[in-house]
This record gives sequence, structure tokens and C-alpha cells, in this order.
Amino acid sequence: MDVTITRSSLRGSARAPPSKSYTHRAILAAGYASGATVSGPLTSADPRATARAVEAFGGDVSETDDGFVVEGFAGRPEVPDDVIDCGNSGTTMRLVTGTAALADGITVLTGDSSLRSRPQGPLLDALSQLGARAESTRGDGHAPLVIEGPISGGRVSIPGDVSSQYITALLMAGAVTDEGIEIELETDLKSAPYVDITLELLSDFGIEAEPIDADGGDVRSAGASGFRVPGDQSYEPAGEGYRVPGDFSSISYLLAAGVLAAERGLTVRGAEPSAQGDTAIVGIVERMGGAVEWDREMGEIEVSKSDLSGVTVDVGDTPDLLPTIATLGAAAAGETRITNCEHVRYKETDRVSAMANELEKLGASVTEHEDELVVHGGDSELSGATVEGYDDHRVIMALALAGLVAEGETVVRGAEHVDVSFPEFFDVLYDLGATIQRQ
Repeated sequence: MDVTITRSSLRGSARAPPSKSYTHRAILAAGYASGATVSGPLTSADPRATARAVEAFGGDVSETDDGFVVEGFAGRPEVPDDVIDCGNSGTTMRLVTGTAALADGITVLTGDSSLRSRPQGPLLDALSQLGARAESTRGDGHAPLVIEGPISGGRVSIPGDVSSQYITALLMAGAVTDEGIEIELETDLKSAPYVDITLELLSDFGIEAEPIDADGGDVRSAGASGFRVPGDQSYEPAGEGYRVPGDFSSISYLLAAGVLAAERGLTVRGAEPSAQGDTAIVGIVERMGGAVEWDREMGEIEVSKSDLSGVTVDVGDTPDLLPTIATLGAAAAGETRITNCEHVRYKETDRVSAMANELEKLGASVTEHEDELVVHGGDSELSGATVEGYDDHRVIMALALAGLVAEGETVVRGAEHVDVSFPEFFDVLYDLGATIQRQ
């Protein structure tokens, strides 16, 4: 599907979709338990891939009006009857690779062409250190993957600057091993807030896990030299189940839409505080000059159209914000410098190059470095063009935002891929007043 967007004025209120990160972890945690309900989850393609994986390991997942009812495998996953297809979900593949290492037999995991190009090697190496057979069928660290367990726990070393999801996979699986797992980081940890999400959710399911030698700041995992999770634990959610919070990665697009195009104001609901690192978008928009007020108790953010100025943003801990920040930079005065972003090249696509290439088509002046993206807002004059979405939900949504302020028509190709994290994205923009045509 292609979507055509023209310059628009927005007004009204919108609710953020539930967090994809929390939804993945909650479904898998419920699978590790004897069972649990996951209320208010994101019911899109990626979380459904995790639900299918839980079923492949012997659980059962039923979708209801309010979420998922999960019958778990109580920490003892079965060997799947068939290959597990993770679709386009890198989170699914990485998290359940750890689950596969617990099964007493062979599990094969694969995905679509994009997922088969994403790096899994460090996680395979870590599982091999723990005694599993963990191989890439092509010998290049990419899926399809072959995993044979069971592991009983132990010590492992792994780089911290490729994907925090490796750490999450080991922590979630390690809790139900006999010995537990202690992780030593070989490099500084990037995306530390995503590990905080894992630690928060594990605690909600009664699992003890902790960082080692962390800095002790607001981000619990920041500066950690490693992580420790004792073994022989049981997943037991507090109360009757788990409720998923709103997603700040998705909220970033609504905030950006507000400061770009909502002259009479826009209210974003579902913005309750949580461990999500992407809450940083509120402060980033404020630094750029955006009119933003966040009522944390109500979980609402008020935002309106503002004159923006460029800033420097380190996205080492918040890689998913790069596309949003790049678009804001193209509409801002001065220079927006996005640093520490090399790991953003290993997402659904190389998001650094994707945003550089497509914003340039729209008239932005952009300089791309290996670990930095610089958007020269003062030299940019956005005008409509046909841009590629790269089958990447975050690139598509960020480019659509540019269409709200560009002269003429902006056509975003492959727009159906917003289904990964924000299925109603274009419906929400339309309801807020955006001029949108779908083809």
C-alpha cells in the first residue's frame, strides 16, 4: 500500500498504542509461567510471532477482546514440532532463541528476508559458552538458526553494543535454569533502558535479576559491567495478570506530529511513566523548542505546533527514536546532530542510511557518517516526493510526518508495514485532520 500525504493542520486527541517491547516480554514471561493473562497488549504482527513461538514450545495463547490468555509451559519448553517462523520480528527471534536453548532437543528458527539479514552471532556464541549447540545454518551469524539444549546455566561473556535483546534473552531463560546465568559484558552496554524494561517486567512476574556494578542513576542498567539472574525461579505474575503500558516509541510520532502541525494543540493519552528509554522524546522535543506539557499522573501529554531549533542527541540508549528525530531536524532551524547511532544500522533496515536517503529526496540537507547523522535544517526546504519505506515501520511513520509539513504531495511506499508496531497510525493521523489518501 502507498499513502499520499499533503500539508495538514492537526487537532484533537489520540491514544498511544501499547508498548511492543513490553508486549513481547509479557507474552513470553506468561509462557515461562504456568499461565497468565496479558491485558491491553499490542496485537500486531510482531507480538503475534512471539505468541506463536510460545505455542510452539508447548504453551497455548488465546486472543480475547482485552488481550491474550496464555497457558504456559512452566519453565520447561518442549521441542517444537516444526520450524518456528518469527516473521519480521527480531525481538521474537532473539528472545525465543534463549527459550530454545532450554529445550531438550533441536529447535530451528527462521524469519523473512529482512530478519535473516540481522545479526544473531553474539547470542549464538553466548549460548555455545553455556553448552548449547547454537549455529547459523549459513555459518554467518544470521538466521536460520539451529539451537539444541538443554542448558543448565553458568557464566557467559557477550558484547553489549550490538543488541540489548541478547541480554534480555539470557536473563529470561536464565531464571528457570538450574544454576542461573551471570553475564559479563565485553563492551559498554547500549540501549540500557531496554534492559531496564526487562528487569521491571521480570520483577512483576516474581523473578529476581540485577545489574552488576551499574552507575546507580535513573537508568538502572546504565554503566553495568554485567547482569546476574539466579536459577530455579518460577514465573508468577502479581495479581491476576499483567497490563501493558503505552509505547513511547510510538508516542514519539504523535509528539512530532503535534509540534510540526497541531496549531490548536494535540493531546496524547496513554503516556504513563515506565522504564522505557524512549520517554526521552519528551525532553528532546522540549530541548528543540517544542511546546510540551506532560501530566505524568494522568498519563497525558499536551503538545502544539512550535518553532524548532536543532540539537545534538545521543541515541545510544534510544535507537528507535532516530527516524523521528531526523524528521524533526529537517523541519527545524539550525543543525540536528544524531550521534552514537551505528547500532541503528542493524534494525529492520539500515535506518541511518534510509532516513538520510529519503529525507534528501524530500529536500533535506543531510550528512551521513558511520556513527552519526547530521540534518542541516537551515539548508532544508521540504517538498513532496515519492519516498521508500524500506518495509520498516519506523522509517514509514517518520517520513509520513515529513509529509505533514512538505510542500505538495508526499507518497510513502510500502505503508502497510506500520502494522508491526502502530497498525492504526494512518487512521489516527486522518482522525486528527491529516489529508491522507491510500492506494
